Amino acid sequence: MKIITWNVNGLRAALNKGIWDWINEQDADVVCLQEIKVKPEQLQPEQTQIFSDTNVLWHPAERSGYSGVATIMQDEYRGFSYGLGIPRYDIEGRIIQTHHSDFTLFNVYFPNGQRDLSRLSYKLEFYADLLEYCDQLHANGELIVLCGDFNTAHTEIDLRNPKQNQNTSGFLPEERAWIDRYLDHGFVDAYRTLYPDEVKYTWWTYRFGARQRNIGWRLDYFLVSEKLAPVIKEVKIHDDILGSDHCPVSLTLQF
Repeated sequence: MKIITWNVNGLRAALNKGIWDWINEQDADVVCLQEIKVKPEQLQPEQTQIFSDTNVLWHPAERSGYSGVATIMQDEYRGFSYGLGIPRYDIEGRIIQTHHSDFTLFNVYFPNGQRDLSRLSYKLEFYADLLEYCDQLHANGELIVLCGDFNTAHTEIDLRNPKQNQNTSGFLPEERAWIDRYLDHGFVDAYRTLYPDEVKYTWWTYRFGARQRNIGWRLDYFLVSEKLAPVIKEVKIHDDILGSDHCPVSLTLQF
């Protein structure tokens, strides 16, 4: 089974940049998009047509042009839900949960703490509340795949300039500690499981020619239940694929 996660930073703009051609070539079972910044009725007719032969779940933010996630599936699924049942998160369109035969998949757009740290508390509370829910699922014997833009670089290997960013949201100790907590609560970082020392990034600022100079951060992850670790066949960071300030990441599971 192949799953792709991609923060497209505006679905309409990304489609105009041709991302759908690449997605089609991948023949993935599930594609999880974050930061779509659009409600489906706001798509142009030709963009709506792109999704006519797919099964798409939309969870846009109430605020126009902001946040939102979408999950596109070829794979059969047993059910789905939107959000966490917590209104202050759910109005921002941050989670789609789908139930598959072997696991539960979360398509997640984690909050950004902002450069002035104005949303840091909100971000950390989101991490905590989602983990509490995942703990309940694990306690009930469910296996989980969490994917999306976590808006945090976990360790120094996950960004080009760690020392310069120690006081920047996305690499603050309290943010990084939440990734540790997820790993302590029965998850593994699928990419680091296969490539513990690989230096690859998934996001680059549009400023300063950062992508051309590969001054980036690894912000996009697959965290999977420890019991799924043996079926991780491949995780690939497609850092050559353009269309957003993030690149897509794919996970292949071999059951």
